[in-house]
Amino acid sequence: MDSSNLIDKTEIKSEIEDKINTYDLILKKLEILSKKVSSFLKSSCVKEGRISSSLLEKVQYKSHGYAWFETYRISLRELLQWYKRLSATNKNSPLDALVLAGGFSEYLMQIKNGIMMSQSEIIRPEDLGLASEDFGFFNEENVSEVINYGLSEDLKNEIVKYLCQGNFPSLGLGDETLEMIQDQFKKFTDEEIIPEANEWHLADKLIPDEILSKMSDLGVFSIAIPEEYGGLGMGKVAMCVVTEELSRGFLAAGSLGTRAEIAGELIRLGGTEEQKQKYLPKIASGETLTTAVFTEPNTGSDLGSLSTRAVLNDGEYTINGNKTWITHGARSDLMTVLARTNSDEKGYKGLSMFLVEKPRGNCEKPFPMDGMSGSEIEVLGYRGMKEYEIALDNIKVSKENLLGEKEGMGFKQLMETFESARIQTAARAVGVAQSALDISLQYAKDRSQFGKPIVEFQRIAMKLALMVIETTIARQITLFSAREKDNDERCDIEAGMAKLLAARVAWSVADSGLQIHGGNGYALEYPISRVLCDARILNIFEGAAEIQAQIVAKGLLGRG
Repeated sequence: MDSSNLIDKTEIKSEIEDKINTYDLILKKLEILSKKVSSFLKSSCVKEGRISSSLLEKVQYKSHGYAWFETYRISLRELLQWYKRLSATNKNSPLDALVLAGGFSEYLMQIKNGIMMSQSEIIRPEDLGLASEDFGFFNEENVSEVINYGLSEDLKNEIVKYLCQGNFPSLGLGDETLEMIQDQFKKFTDEEIIPEANEWHLADKLIPDEILSKMSDLGVFSIAIPEEYGGLGMGKVAMCVVTEELSRGFLAAGSLGTRAEIAGELIRLGGTEEQKQKYLPKIASGETLTTAVFTEPNTGSDLGSLSTRAVLNDGEYTINGNKTWITHGARSDLMTVLARTNSDEKGYKGLSMFLVEKPRGNCEKPFPMDGMSGSEIEVLGYRGMKEYEIALDNIKVSKENLLGEKEGMGFKQLMETFESARIQTAARAVGVAQSALDISLQYAKDRSQFGKPIVEFQRIAMKLALMVIETTIARQITLFSAREKDNDERCDIEAGMAKLLAARVAWSVADSGLQIHGGNGYALEYPISRVLCDARILNIFEGAAEIQAQIVAKGLLGRG
């Protein structure tokens, strides 16, 4: 794309700086609307001063719409905060300013006209108890000017011109150490992951051991584990930076850290000191690879219905049951197994968590252990670790391997890890979105039709502009939730919002990317087909989009 007509950089930044107060005003107006929606829904689902689950279920569509409304509102708030931080240190680029303007206008118009909860579900203002007069501020001159500026074709064309020059929006990490980590993992991903990713996918291979070893040397498995247990103790923002970069190369590469994240959090938060000393250093070093063994056939997200049993006899538990969707199950050394220890307790109260060691298997012999068998679940994408159904038949586990050495705590222990897992999943989604953007931009620059690169066609350029806008928004709400977690704030709602939005963005960006490729995008040899398959799973695992919306809505309404 011809970059000779770029708007003067000073002019772009000046345009946006003049509108900052209006962006702040808009956010205040949206907060007022948020309170109105909350009151509207509470009138339908509050009983005796508390949120009634049965009543909430009756207004599920509307309450999930409220979750999306709030996710959009908070996303815009964090997008503005991102730009303000950059501006305060004079690190804001003209492209950052354009993305801010475009993002605000796009999401504002969706709030007013209808938010896409999925490809076929649109939540409209009237569903949330809002009327046209509630959006009267859209007609105020300063607000109208802001919206029109961000929606303009000229603005989106300018965004794409910057992209074609090799520019991308600033990450806004604001920390030299984090920036160094990002540079390090970007280099690793570019050199070690991206050149091989499509081959791993097409051959349905495990990520090679030598790559695992290099990732371990770089500290992938130790980021969030405390220093006293051999980890780096760097927190969730660092985890997001690493996860995004690795996922940009290959979703499974970014997801390997999730295995360590879940097990590490379970042991750190719920384990005895002896369990921490025994397992955390080995997880941090990469010596011990882990897998989560929670889900059962026909239970899905309903963990309270789990039927796997663990019976204590003479200081030893015997575990029996069937599990499914066990990621990286064969090559793991340690399983965190959720099982029912009290058959009399229904629901969550009878569940306990176990640390079950196993010999490491391979593709030919995945489960070389007495009492354990399984079969691979073949999948469209998310390859590189492999998925399994497994059967546990009289697996013996010492009482000392009960997490925390206290029964009935399994569900509570698991819930304590969900915030981190969902933040990390959001980071994975951002990485997948960035991958789709990178691949599609390059293709649009290289591919010529009718005598010119297809990036010069308006529909292609508009797609690319929206792809980078939404990826930036998803990144900022993800980093926000990570900062909240690092500050020891409860962030189940924020983590749910990040996962909810980032997963949808990943799919949307990947789908647009495939459309840019045309027929070639449907060919297996083009990486965008892999990225699309990878993107699709993000709306399902670590809590499907509907589950996330339920968590967010119930949490928001319960806050008062």
